Amino acid sequence: MSVKSLIEKYDLENLTIATLASHSSLQIVHGAKKEGFKTALITLHDREHFYRNFENLIDHLIVVNSWNEICTEKVEKKLESLNSIFVPHGSLVEYVGIKCAESFKIPYFGTRKMFRIEADQYKKMSLLYQAGIPIPKEYSLEDDIEKPVIVKLPGAKGGKGYFIATSKKDIKEKLSDLKKSGIIDDEKNVIIQEYVIGTPAYFHYFYSPIKNRIEILGADIRYESNIDGLKRLPSEFGITNFIEPSFVVVGNLPMVLRESLLPKVLDYGERFVKASKTEAQPGIIGPFSIETIIRDDLEIIAFEFSGRIVAGTNLYISGSPYSWLYFNEEMSMGRRIAREIKMAKENNSLELVLT
Repeated sequence: MSVKSLIEKYDLENLTIATLASHSSLQIVHGAKKEGFKTALITLHDREHFYRNFENLIDHLIVVNSWNEICTEKVEKKLESLNSIFVPHGSLVEYVGIKCAESFKIPYFGTRKMFRIEADQYKKMSLLYQAGIPIPKEYSLEDDIEKPVIVKLPGAKGGKGYFIATSKKDIKEKLSDLKKSGIIDDEKNVIIQEYVIGTPAYFHYFYSPIKNRIEILGADIRYESNIDGLKRLPSEFGITNFIEPSFVVVGNLPMVLRESLLPKVLDYGERFVKASKTEAQPGIIGPFSIETIIRDDLEIIAFEFSGRIVAGTNLYISGSPYSWLYFNEEMSMGRRIAREIKMAKENNSLELVLT
């Protein structure tokens, strides 16, 4: 399935930017409107009422009974008739499954091959390692574990099911509970990492094939429940000894980095893009995020990445302190995606940004 075959019947003067109604969809359609595109969202019935409130942003609302309907001929034909370019975000694979996401017969803005890497924690960490970006020490269940580690589950689960442990026995017991509850099928793609102490920092990047440029467009901190609530309790209450910390993301907080860190942040982005061209051809296109801990010695340790738009960019609908420096106008990540599509169309280079 080539991009050329997907778009050869399209009316390129009437393109529609489409996505799932979730995650960062409102930002995506808002940015698309700013750049003059038509928009479409696919939504479930129980979310339809909410998204109807944004009729100024959404030209077409495609309502389905379940996410499984997305890869049906009916939905694909509807999107094709709208000359749609689909923008994937973190909910796509989690909701529809990797098989559907990879085989969807609508051109994506971004790299399809990133889905399979993002679904496998070991492949993700391997890509960061290949890029030469510092990562936490990794353990297996055969290793002696005598210090705090974080155990992470595969896929874009928003931190759901992640847990901290200090021994093999503790890890095995908690993984057994997760299997019994159906959250995981097996332990193969679970990753065990050193728990690095420092400040979480999530960097938002955009790689432009049209400009051949990597841009730092923002940074954020995730607000996680209940780990962030527990740390506000005075130690004398002792309640933290009885409540299991969890890392479910409930929101994001804006972050402005000290300027002396920015050259290293850019270097990490450049390394990541270079490595992605080897591991997931044609390489990263458009938005991605490297998720890190900044230690008190200012060493930046990357523990995760997202190969598409992240929800933390929703903070910057009117642009971030960094996007203003690049563009001197309001430039959200959603609008930056639409701007890249527009430039590619004008340069007859859509095949550079679509897969």
